[in-house]
Amino acid sequence: MKIAFFSTQPYDKDYFEANRGQHSFSFYTDRLNSETVVLAAGHDAICAFVNDHLHERILTTLAEMGIKLVAMRCAGFNNVDLAAAKKLGIAVVRVPAYSPYAVAEHAVALMMTLNRKTHKAYNRVREGNFSLDRLIGFDVFGKTAGIVSTGKIGQCLAKILLGFGCKVIAFDPYENEDMKAAGVTYMPLADLLAQSDIVSLHCPLTDDTRHMINESTLKQMKRGAMLINTSRGGLMDTHAAIVALKTGQLGYLGIDVYEQEGNLFFRNLSEDIIQDDVIMRLMSFPNVLITAHQGFLTEEALSQIALVTMRNIDAFDAGEVLVNKVV
Repeated sequence: MKIAFFSTQPYDKDYFEANRGQHSFSFYTDRLNSETVVLAAGHDAICAFVNDHLHERILTTLAEMGIKLVAMRCAGFNNVDLAAAKKLGIAVVRVPAYSPYAVAEHAVALMMTLNRKTHKAYNRVREGNFSLDRLIGFDVFGKTAGIVSTGKIGQCLAKILLGFGCKVIAFDPYENEDMKAAGVTYMPLADLLAQSDIVSLHCPLTDDTRHMINESTLKQMKRGAMLINTSRGGLMDTHAAIVALKTGQLGYLGIDVYEQEGNLFFRNLSEDIIQDDVIMRLMSFPNVLITAHQGFLTEEALSQIALVTMRNIDAFDAGEVLVNKVV
């Protein structure tokens, strides 16, 4: 099959080339949108990522080109109009799990960096400033950590935080018995927010979860608590978070995702004037840490993403059952 890859980064080429098989690849750095969809012409399938546009108009154009498969090289698929894909006869597959450890460990990295301010200490020492002023953190041991959704990533994080000596509480409509046995206590979201010193989001973005962190739920949080989001930017109302940061209701914010990240992340804009006033405001807070959707970026995760994506494509090409089919 001829496969067009969109939103390609150098590491994508390296890991997918190692799993090419009999297929031919075209790698495009452009995001898939109404202007770049023409690049899919002459291909049998496309491979897309989190910020590619796959709404009805794009999918209709792809179908007219003869595209029968959209292979998402990620777990999320909230950027795909599934109803339109089904109507057009386009199969959509994904990588449901690549390395939950990668994302869970990145969430911990955000927590610990925000807490112990190692990013600030690093910059100080490089400038010859060995002062410890304003670098005070807190013991994570004994704190209450709230995990929103205990899927595979949430389970990994729970085990790590239990190892830190935290009291781990969780909210999930489907309670996990193994987590309970490990010492995790399930409770309603409002109770979790009220009790947690650290809240970490690990749920998918759906109509029900969009802006689950908003003006109301931020007020329910313990004053000065830490919020971590390594899942999807749309889970948090960024404007409401900014207000909470300004008042001190939200004590720390660490995000690896951002609601409007499509115009920013995975690009080098160091010489540009960034037009997004919201993220610039976030970056101005000393208690905010932003990384650019790198939670998945480990050797193990990249290898698994390429392997599972190509298995999905091979199965489609062979007419086999698509075990990772979304629609």
